[in-house]
Amino acid sequence: MDTIRLAELRDTPLSVDEALAAVSDPAAGGIALFVGAVRDHDHGQDVVRLGYSAHPSAVAELRRVAEKVAASFSVTAVAAVHRVGDLGVGDLAVVVAVSSPHRGDAFDACRALIDELKRSVPIWKHQQYAGGGSEWVNSA
Repeated sequence: MDTIRLAELRDTPLSVDEALAAVSDPAAGGIALFVGAVRDHDHGQDVVRLGYSAHPSAVAELRRVAEKVAASFSVTAVAAVHRVGDLGVGDLAVVVAVSSPHRGDAFDACRALIDELKRSVPIWKHQQYAGGGSEWVNSA
């Protein structure tokens, strides 16, 4: 079975259960999950909603990041899914999960996965503030 079991962008709500099921495996003694949700503030301003957009290469880059993490750590399975489109406060924006024979590797690989995803996958966030302003984030 492929180590990269889920690497997708979605314009529909994300499921923690789906990511957990994707990495569950009899060989895995540890599973680590990270769930990113839309918060109600940023930079001292109230956030009312945001929109995620992605470059056409984002899915391929997401898979490349997952493969890099799988090659760098002792993992059984990797899952990563990111939302695109309009999201409200509390909506899930990203879910990543990693399983491994041991918990330490699962934690380390999960942290590396979300950090590298945020650093290199071309996904941009447009925040809308309660006062009417907006800001693009990660669009450099």
